[in-house]
Amino acid sequence: MNCIRVQGAYIYMKKRFLIVFVLMAVVAGGLYGYQLFVKKMMGQFFAAMANPPPAPVAVAEAVSMPVPRTLEGIGTITAVRQVTISPEVSGRISEILFEAGQSVAQGDILAHMNDDQEKADLEIYRAQAKLAELNLNRSSKLVDVASPRSTVDQYRASLDEARGAIARTEAQIAKKTIAAPFDGVLGIRQINLGQYLNPGEPMITLTDLSELFVNFTLPEQTLAELKTGQAVSLTVDAYPQKKFAAVINAIEPQVGQETRTVKVQASMKNPDNLLSPGMYAKVRVSLPQGAPAVIVPETAVDFTIYGDSVYVLRVPQDAAQQKNEQGDALFQANRVYVKSGARFDNKVAILEGDIRPGDKVVTTGQLKVNPGALVKIAPVDGLAKNYESIKDNIPNE
Repeated sequence: MNCIRVQGAYIYMKKRFLIVFVLMAVVAGGLYGYQLFVKKMMGQFFAAMANPPPAPVAVAEAVSMPVPRTLEGIGTITAVRQVTISPEVSGRISEILFEAGQSVAQGDILAHMNDDQEKADLEIYRAQAKLAELNLNRSSKLVDVASPRSTVDQYRASLDEARGAIARTEAQIAKKTIAAPFDGVLGIRQINLGQYLNPGEPMITLTDLSELFVNFTLPEQTLAELKTGQAVSLTVDAYPQKKFAAVINAIEPQVGQETRTVKVQASMKNPDNLLSPGMYAKVRVSLPQGAPAVIVPETAVDFTIYGDSVYVLRVPQDAAQQKNEQGDALFQANRVYVKSGARFDNKVAILEGDIRPGDKVVTTGQLKVNPGALVKIAPVDGLAKNYESIKDNIPNE
């Protein structure tokens, strides 16, 4: 009986060992197969990396042109004519004839102040003047007969005094009628009907937007290159893509002792009323052009701490590489290290480097270009779609 039990246990342990061995063999085979699969895929990946398909790029042609020379500064736009309208005399507002933001012409009436007392005084002074004139006429006819000459002089003085009072009162009445001193645009109203104003209290601002000044400063080293009549271009944050033209009309004859800068003023027209006083402006003064240089788009230059570089397209020496299967012309992208100079209008001057006028340089698509790799010229629209897919496939770090 015991022998049967021992034999059964032996058979059971043998079966368990066999099952474990089979499972381990399956796992080991799976791991080995996975390693073979990974090795194969990595080989295909590196093979593709070694011979990548031609990347689509956008290109532009390098040109030779004189490099514009400019002086740049930061300025503030001011109005040629701007005033805060205030009363010259005290009084209560009896009528308001304008709206905030309204355009007015010179002489337009803006408001009236109560002038009832002045008008009553004016009638009194006119009556006094009339009486003084009658007395003077009578006395003048009887002078040296029934009326002494001193009486005639007294009546003449009374008439002059009454006329002076009339003129003063009429001036007071005129000052209580507020008119626009020049053409312009009104600001925000600062008075209300019935409000009592003292002389000098603000009523509203008036600004002539048709002509403006831009005041800016430049280093004193630039003073020798500045003169009145020079062209100035400026941009403002409100319209970053639009350039405005101005002309230098005044240069401060003194240099600031603390800042060592010179103040410059330029005048400009503002026909569309796009600009407003108080705006900050980026100012660029045009100088005589410099020597010709090779010019490329700013996007063609890869600016790094290790140096600036540009991808220049060359025709491959191997004729078999000059076209792909679809018949697209292929080029070899050679990285050329350069020394960049002045930047202007989204362009860069190349001071040093193996780039000649007429060379095609890569402006968009450098992300998929390796030095010496083959590339093809693609439309910008197609290139944009291509790079959207590339961006989506870039792994996150």
